[in-house]
Amino acid sequence: MRAPANPPKHFSMIRGFHLADFFTLANAACGVAAVFFAMIYVGGPSSAHFFAAAAMAPAALIFDVLDGRVARWRRQHSALGRELDSLADVISFGVAPAALGFAAGMRGGWDWIALIYFVCCGVSRLARFNVTAESLSEGGDKVEFFEGTPIPTSVLLTGVLALAAWRDRVGENLYWGVWTVGPWDLHPLALLFVLSGTLMISKTLRIPKM
Repeated sequence: MRAPANPPKHFSMIRGFHLADFFTLANAACGVAAVFFAMIYVGGPSSAHFFAAAAMAPAALIFDVLDGRVARWRRQHSALGRELDSLADVISFGVAPAALGFAAGMRGGWDWIALIYFVCCGVSRLARFNVTAESLSEGGDKVEFFEGTPIPTSVLLTGVLALAAWRDRVGENLYWGVWTVGPWDLHPLALLFVLSGTLMISKTLRIPKM
């Protein structure tokens, strides 16, 4: 029997994947694993699960760096790869750090707002980058600079939380304590997420891309 002239769409999509895209998916897998570990920690506090969640951030960062290098090495850039990269980064460097912050004890009403703001800033930053990437590259193959801090810089937040856990400064012992502001509680440490999110969406801060 002769094969159909037009293969099913799912086969076309698989053929559209490049080697770099699998590193991108590994990045996303690390982010999802971090969220799962954070959920397990909340259900039954175990420092091993908290550290495992934190460790997923540098692992995701390694895959994030590798996917770009592999793409440049093989000279295989595509719109699919760019969208995959953004979606993976939202999970690994947006949702996962926020989930770890929640697991660490940032569970007051203002904490929720701070963590949600951080994730929304990350989503906005990546969407803006994708839309403006062509103009920022100025006709070249590579964007010369970032507008605002790249979302993978949130790995620093994960590092702060890992250090806090190492020193047994999570939960009720979270750094800088807790403030009651109006009807809700705020852990001042959550303001680091607000700062990180604000820097990501800054249009005046330009960082050269290595």
